[in-house]
Amino acid sequence: MALDPQAKFILDQLEAAGGPEMHTLTPEEARASIDLSPLAGTPEQVGKVENRTIPVEGGEIAVRIYTPEGEGPFPALVYYHGGGWVIGDLDTVDVPCRLLTNQANCVVVSVDYRMAPEHKFPVPLNDSYAAAKWVVENAASINADKDRVAVGGDSAGGNLAAAVSLMARDRGEFSIAFQMLIYPVTNHSFATPSYLENGEGYFLTKDSMVWFWNHYLKNEEDGKNPYASPLQAEDLSGLPPALVLTAGFDPLRDEGEAYAERLKEAGVEVEVTRYEGMIHGFFWMPGALDEGRKSFGQAAEALKRAFDNTVAPA
Repeated sequence: MALDPQAKFILDQLEAAGGPEMHTLTPEEARASIDLSPLAGTPEQVGKVENRTIPVEGGEIAVRIYTPEGEGPFPALVYYHGGGWVIGDLDTVDVPCRLLTNQANCVVVSVDYRMAPEHKFPVPLNDSYAAAKWVVENAASINADKDRVAVGGDSAGGNLAAAVSLMARDRGEFSIAFQMLIYPVTNHSFATPSYLENGEGYFLTKDSMVWFWNHYLKNEEDGKNPYASPLQAEDLSGLPPALVLTAGFDPLRDEGEAYAERLKEAGVEVEVTRYEGMIHGFFWMPGALDEGRKSFGQAAEALKRAFDNTVAPA
């Protein structure tokens, strides 16, 4: 499969613009230099947008709550942005969250978890778990249904969504209805064929992923923790149904698909789709990529099916 012409155009534009490689920057420089919001397109109107802060261990974090038009209570999606646990924020995924709110007809709670290297593993994960738990426990206050709460995210956010699902299963404090994993990071390893094929020249590079992981982890041993590398979990049974989307020209392609296969083997219902001609990040480029817009339709339909299939406990 060839690289999609629209994706190639974006890569050509980025190359023409020049600029230093991500892995040569400090985290502060990277956060200041990355702005790809024009690729997301125009923000859609939703019923309501509200910014709140919620308590987490050692402080508080911001969340942005998107509510669709209508009566409610609505199902809810807790969304974690990508950016290698180092960059990204609520604004980065504003357009995607609005699209999901409208297309899936659900409340979307976007989570501004604390980031590395200032807050290394497991702090971003603990914040993410606390946010999901907060949504379940405070569902009525945001016009949501506590029995229909999903988690999702892209890239490092997909990693957090997968890990929150594992943690929720293990702790048994609340139930998650669905996990939406968009080209997720699932393993602290750089040895897959997709890393060899796509590690240079396709937006996300191997060097950048090494840089991200080095900022996220305190040490190499943490990379073997299944809450950091869900693919290394011994048991994936009992997890919520999942949607896994990958991109053909993404170094993370193989580990995302390997995680989907492991979930299937464990008896978890999984829908997995590779967008063959796409690059990493395509999900939040719907303003520039037809396949990006298509992926939102698929994600929204998967969410709606999962919410429809979730029956409140008697």
